[in-house]
Amino acid sequence: MAAQGNARPIIKRKKVVKSGGHHGGAWKVAYADFVTAMMAFFMLMWLLGATTEKQRKGIADYFNPTIPINRISGGGEGAFGGDSVFSEETMAQVGTGAGQVRPTAERQARGTAGTDPDDGEPSPTDAGLAEVEEALFAFSGESTVRDLIRQHVVTRLSDEGLVIEIYDREGATLFAADGTPGEELRMLVPAIVEALTLVSNGLAFEGHVAAAPVVLKARDPWTDAVARADRIRGLFEAGGLDAPRSRRIVGFGDRIPVTSDPMAIRNNRIEIVVLRDNV
Repeated sequence: MAAQGNARPIIKRKKVVKSGGHHGGAWKVAYADFVTAMMAFFMLMWLLGATTEKQRKGIADYFNPTIPINRISGGGEGAFGGDSVFSEETMAQVGTGAGQVRPTAERQARGTAGTDPDDGEPSPTDAGLAEVEEALFAFSGESTVRDLIRQHVVTRLSDEGLVIEIYDREGATLFAADGTPGEELRMLVPAIVEALTLVSNGLAFEGHVAAAPVVLKARDPWTDAVARADRIRGLFEAGGLDAPRSRRIVGFGDRIPVTSDPMAIRNNRIEIVVLRDNV
């Protein structure tokens, strides 16, 4: 037993057989480079198909360090000088339209419908609409009427044509409580009719009213809106506008407010749309 206890332990070594040498991770780097190159290639193909020539020039300028200012920039932000292939919301400063329903006066944009995309020159229709707008705000009549135009009238260009918006202000409403046209509205109509005689385009009259509190819900906003639009049409025709030019009368009720507060008096308005020839 003592001799067996003094015996040296037997240690068995496991033989490890290596098959081939160490290859490292070089293949992973090469694969990653390949995937990156393919992604860049598909991104390039997508950009070529999704952008216009002007936008591609903007992209080229953005990656060209020798050009400090984008040669097509209109003062907008971003790599495309205000343009975006995803949305029209940032196009207000380059004159190519705006996705906002009612852009602010500072960032109000002109639509592209009716223009030649190749030479950028306005069509005769757009030129006529611009002339109406200019004549309206350059009204040479009484100073009182000029002040009323500045206080109650705004214009914008939409896909349908030139929109002339006449709206209420605090303490200066266009219609009396019984729905009859007020004195200020009657003074505004001749000036607008005079500007509209510069073109022969058809007209659409659209009425909008502010939302009413629950306690006043007896008033029907739809009837109110249509009635106001129809009264404006009657005033225009009585003021010398050719009746056949009136194409439609629409009442939108209180469904399209222009302010965050649907009950704001600013939502009481009439929109006269000078329609394009092809509308």
